[in-house]
Amino acid sequence: MFEASQPFVFFDYFRIPYAVRPSRQGDSHAGAAAFVCTLTALARPGQAARSLMWVSADARPATWSATGQLGCYRLDNFTFFGHVAPDAAIRAMLPRPERDWRPAESIQAEDGRQVAAIWRDRDGNVFLPFDPGEVMGLFWSEGYRDIGRSAVAAFCRAAALRGYYLARPALPRPVQLRLRRLFTHVQATSAFPGWPVEDSLHDFYGWLFAMIAELADGPVPFLGLWPAGRSWALVLTHDVETAVGYRDMSLLRAPERVGGYRSSWNFVGARYQVDGETVRSLQDDGCEIGVHGLLHDGRDLTGRFLDERLPAMWEHASRWNAVGFRSPATLRDWVLMHRLGFVYDSSYADTDPYEPQPGGCCTFLPYFNRGMVELPITLPQDHTLFTILQHADAELWLRKAEHIRDRGGMVLVLTHPDYARDKRLADGYQKLLDTFADDRTVWHALPREVAAWWRGRAASTIRGTGDGWIIDGPAADAGQVCYAGAGSMAGPRSSPIGLRRAQTTLWLMPRNGPGRTAALTGARPTPVTRRSSKSRLRVRNPVIERIAKPRTWSPLPM
Repeated sequence: MFEASQPFVFFDYFRIPYAVRPSRQGDSHAGAAAFVCTLTALARPGQAARSLMWVSADARPATWSATGQLGCYRLDNFTFFGHVAPDAAIRAMLPRPERDWRPAESIQAEDGRQVAAIWRDRDGNVFLPFDPGEVMGLFWSEGYRDIGRSAVAAFCRAAALRGYYLARPALPRPVQLRLRRLFTHVQATSAFPGWPVEDSLHDFYGWLFAMIAELADGPVPFLGLWPAGRSWALVLTHDVETAVGYRDMSLLRAPERVGGYRSSWNFVGARYQVDGETVRSLQDDGCEIGVHGLLHDGRDLTGRFLDERLPAMWEHASRWNAVGFRSPATLRDWVLMHRLGFVYDSSYADTDPYEPQPGGCCTFLPYFNRGMVELPITLPQDHTLFTILQHADAELWLRKAEHIRDRGGMVLVLTHPDYARDKRLADGYQKLLDTFADDRTVWHALPREVAAWWRGRAASTIRGTGDGWIIDGPAADAGQVCYAGAGSMAGPRSSPIGLRRAQTTLWLMPRNGPGRTAALTGARPTPVTRRSSKSRLRVRNPVIERIAKPRTWSPLPM
């Protein structure tokens, strides 16, 4: 259905079928510069092929600084970050000028100036002055936070953070809270990302999907985000920071048990005693144990401490049968996280200006940092919401959870038994559990199950046959094929990937067979045939080796 001159990050992420075939002399767009990538939608009989082109961030020329500015930009209704080439530079890259290329959509800088454009020609080809893969990577890694910030400012912020953690043990708890509350007035002035919701990355996904569907002149198939026909995911996690929290775990576990929920419990290995009976009891309940650093002192990911502490953290992981990690205080470093050696990490928020390390990856879907699956925290933390910002109830939790549900994402909750004696937290958590207890569209999953599914999904492909599309690989049994197409939507947020643009329709193939659609368009999707797979996905930890079976991806009954 598609051919690309180089691997295309967007297609790889959504598992859209395509073939990589380097451009050859004589190809329709061979006149484009060597650092321009091309994605071509294969033409139907009697139609001309149409292409999407973009400037590769990996192969850009040495003179890129003169022709492409790394910065923050606005396009359509979203913000994005990356190198953007101005119109003057793009004109020299456009293939076949006789096709009457014209600027079609404007791109603005932060101050509102038009600095570039999306180009189209009369045949429907499109040229992007930026690399979509670089845009996605800068969101996921929080690389956008360094754009426009001086090295001195970054050093001062890091020094202030280290100083805070050194001084914190000597500060009485009321003083710590007062300082945090005062500092929220500064943190709330951050222009990006928005809080409590930042949709720019998902709006970018929707914009790009709509453009590709137009190029293809028909629905674009991709591998669905969640298994077994579920349209969103709900994941419950807890960080047990102190011995007090360890003692009070039942304050959160008891209401979960009544509702039939399972959850993940992240322990700090060397800060308090974790007895084997507690671990076994949680695991017998269907729960999961994760590693929450070694001492909870803000040093696990700094300098020599990482190498010194990793063996001890791996030892705790082996003892607890743990495959997941969350950094204390959600401190994180994109370059270092994959060195931890865990199957997944859950230290990134989608958006959180109020943490000691503010920012966010701006997504409510899993993604990869090299071989490690990142599971973003997508609801505001309980301590932030109730203790720092002093919210009276869980209304914000519920509104954001519904927003993520409507956009087909992952609601990943982080609460702490350390603060569960606060009635606002206890009542709010109960309300959250009650609200979604009977929702039959949700996948109630543990973090390790989501990570295994996401890894299996990334190892799977869909391909066309004479009868439709089939799924090859570990996701064959539980996966589903979805479609994005140009048209009108049944509702503003009917898409599992959050497509909100009016010209985008998404058809979702339910597990129980063809003929039903998620979008009420009157269209009938192509039937899906599944082929079973005996593939087993091998995931490795320096201490432990696990076999994650596709069977564990299926949602368990509430």
